[in-house]
Amino acid sequence: MIRVAIAEDHQSLIDGIKLFLEQEHDIEVVGTANDGEALLKLVKLKQPNVVITDIRMPKLDGIEATKCIKAILPHTQVLAFTMYDQKAAVKQMLEAGVSGYLLKNSPLDEVVKAVRAVYNGHRYYDANINIEAEDNSNTKSKGVLTKRQVEILRLVAQGKTSREIANELFIGIHTVDTHRKNMIKILGLHGKGELMRFAIEAKYKFLP
Repeated sequence: MIRVAIAEDHQSLIDGIKLFLEQEHDIEVVGTANDGEALLKLVKLKQPNVVITDIRMPKLDGIEATKCIKAILPHTQVLAFTMYDQKAAVKQMLEAGVSGYLLKNSPLDEVVKAVRAVYNGHRYYDANINIEAEDNSNTKSKGVLTKRQVEILRLVAQGKTSREIANELFIGIHTVDTHRKNMIKILGLHGKGELMRFAIEAKYKFLP
């Protein structure tokens, strides 16, 4: 019996995957979690054979959660199930120790195939992912951000307002707004909404 744990911050998606997997005679879902910290507690308690995890989760993202899982239970196989198909995101998850990588638009029967494959010691990658291809679409013609701007970009990715960023970094709101405007120019973006989108993508692509 393949014991599976699922981590995803959207409960409806968890419910769908769980329902589908439990129709298989050789798979048992031993628990689910909505954030990275809850996943680690679940893994320590249930010791699943396979963990299906998203990258972007509250409290602890899938990259760090995977590193922790492989450190405490090296024989547990981790399968990334995410919307991020950029090479850098795949690379970070592979370096963290995942054995498979699927996109969320994959059919559920492919999730079953991936679970069985990684359980049996194989690697499994979504057919739509080209691991060897460089994704330069967001890096070409981009300028270099200062250390302070990178700090602000991280906080923008967390959805913080200019006032919240100013309070956290002990700088003025006007200074934050100026940095935002400068980053939009440096990165070749077109408005605050684009900066937020870039910041979220950068969390898993460019930021250390």
